[in-house]
Amino acid sequence: MVRRRREEIHVNHERWLISYADFITLLFAFFVVMYSISQVSDSKYRVLSDTFVEAFNQPANTQTSVEPQDNPSPSSEVISPIETVTTTATQSDHTTDVSDNSTNTVFPVPEQTDPVKTSDELTQISDLVTEKFTQLINDQMIQVSSNELWLQIELKDSILFSSGSADTSDQAQKIFDEIAGILKNYSNPVQVEGFTDNIPIKSVKYPTNWELSTARASAIVKYLASKGVAPERLSAVGYGEYQPVAANDTDQGRAQNRRVAIMIAKRKMDRPRVNVNPAPITQPASSATP
Repeated sequence: MVRRRREEIHVNHERWLISYADFITLLFAFFVVMYSISQVSDSKYRVLSDTFVEAFNQPANTQTSVEPQDNPSPSSEVISPIETVTTTATQSDHTTDVSDNSTNTVFPVPEQTDPVKTSDELTQISDLVTEKFTQLINDQMIQVSSNELWLQIELKDSILFSSGSADTSDQAQKIFDEIAGILKNYSNPVQVEGFTDNIPIKSVKYPTNWELSTARASAIVKYLASKGVAPERLSAVGYGEYQPVAANDTDQGRAQNRRVAIMIAKRKMDRPRVNVNPAPITQPASSATP
């Protein structure tokens, strides 16, 4: 009688490491994908989103007609009918008969349509400004940024004004000619803001940086109004040295703080009304003591 040798069964106690490694790999891939899709340009995303919204919200004004085959041969292969979509308003102007030996199908000529315009006016203005001032944007003399409520066009004062002056330069006038040509086609409110560095100004005409920044903003407002932008849309604000974007310790930081910002609002916000003549407050009658 032969004795069977007992086979030893090896139990792998580290098997959980395989599942754990797979889980960590998938988790890493998930975060990589999430990070890659998070780097999206806000302006391009809004353009794409508005385009899809307008495309799907257009009313259905097309009719679909089916052209049957003319006397198909019994021995020929059966061909399914071809659907021809024609626009009811322009059917006679935009369709052409194309001769085919097998089907004699009428194919429509594609109608030339204008590109779809987005409903977001801030995005349109931003794209036009970026197209007009590509070189100045690359030279970091103009910066365009936006959020859901405002579009900001920031310009360095070195291309707009001479030191301590509110008179626009020739280059500034060319820039504002282009900006006015864009803004006058829209109805968005526009606020021009002036900023300076912290070096005190020594001028009889402008005692402080507040007067200088306000004068520069007002000069731009008047220039835009003279070029066709509705004056009721315009306002000027001077912040002086009190809204810096960089430290005033260096020449580079002070140069960044000397700037003008054109703020374009998405919509007009009505100023809250205050009752000029409020109703008098009535005092409770005091009881007279005998």
